[in-house]
Amino acid sequence: MLTMADPLTIAIATAVAGKATESLTDQARQAVAVLARRIRQKFQGRPEKLATLEAARDDHTRISELAMLLEEACRQDPQFGIQIRSLWNQTGLSMTEEGVVNIFHGQADKVIQLRDVHGDLNIN
Repeated sequence: MLTMADPLTIAIATAVAGKATESLTDQARQAVAVLARRIRQKFQGRPEKLATLEAARDDHTRISELAMLLEEACRQDPQFGIQIRSLWNQTGLSMTEEGVVNIFHGQADKVIQLRDVHGDLNIN
């Protein structure tokens, strides 16, 4: 029976896969980079797992496979699970039932956050 990874692990896998980070704040992008480095360290010496991590960067259909590898690593090494969840919390991203939410902290003249835009969008 094929099981799905939990939503938080899927969010972590999605973030470290890369494309989602393009729209993040510099602070969140840096935190995701630290998270990705920690995962890469965990998979060091395991070429098939590193290959899955790299493949997920180019092929987002492989994110669920990466999430399952992360869940397996967390089960085998609970301390690793604590570390990556702690690093996730430092990204400033959070989970909802609908997916990942980018939370803005700080000062700015204008902040725009969007999700699921279908059709034209004009911002003046």
